[in-house]
Amino acid sequence: MIEVLRQMSPLPRRVLVIKVVTALCLLASWEMLSLSGLFYKGIMPSIVEVIRACIAEIADTSFYRDLGYTMLESSVGFAAGSVIAIAVAIVLGRNPYARRVFEPYINALGGTPKIIFLPILFLIFGLGIESKMAKAALSAFFPVVLSTTSGFIQIPPVLLRVGQSFGLSRWQMVQKVYIPAMSEPLLTGLRLGIAMAIIGVLSAEISYSNVGLGYRLIQNADQFRIPSVYAITILIFAVSVSINTALTHLQSGMTKHKQGRSPEKTVDALTTMVARSA
Repeated sequence: MIEVLRQMSPLPRRVLVIKVVTALCLLASWEMLSLSGLFYKGIMPSIVEVIRACIAEIADTSFYRDLGYTMLESSVGFAAGSVIAIAVAIVLGRNPYARRVFEPYINALGGTPKIIFLPILFLIFGLGIESKMAKAALSAFFPVVLSTTSGFIQIPPVLLRVGQSFGLSRWQMVQKVYIPAMSEPLLTGLRLGIAMAIIGVLSAEISYSNVGLGYRLIQNADQFRIPSVYAITILIFAVSVSINTALTHLQSGMTKHKQGRSPEKTVDALTTMVARSA
């Protein structure tokens, strides 16, 4: 570790040291609070107890069943909500009149807590995984549609004219012009959308479910197994961070790729791609 720090340049080394020191300070503060007696017994378990609970959860096969259900509900709902959101965003982007009419309603609903729709979703889709998927789709829809609509508006007009000059169909325009040109804001919306989808599923599972990480979390809380509550929270956090990190790296790679290309090169590449597929 010391050798790795020596090989790093001063600024990254300083940032890494600050991160490590901050993490150690937070862990020390946690341990001190757990031993201070300021909280009721068990409310703030020691780090050792939480680590043991994490290991117990990972070793429990039922944890992976609940994880699988939560990921299934989140991924299916996220995919459905994102596809609908991208389609709506393209329609709004192509039609300024429709955008002026409907965008205020989308903005208003987007800022509304989606949990208020949960009873309605339970009535429509029942209490099974279908209602959780619907909740994930609803939660993911708004950040994706707003970000993608904003990205569509920023597409350079020259790219649209290139596609139109080749007589591309609407589907071909989506494939070869719209999606590549607005990839960065689209990925930003997808990052927010997957986070909101997971939150939506967890809130639905906590409200009413007999399977999933949300159900597992509330069951442990009801039975006052506090270390397990913290353990499941940490594991949910780890899963969410892993997904977000993967999308962030993908977005960063695409951003660097786009920054390295001039507008003329982008038009030339689009023209070549369209000409080959025509």
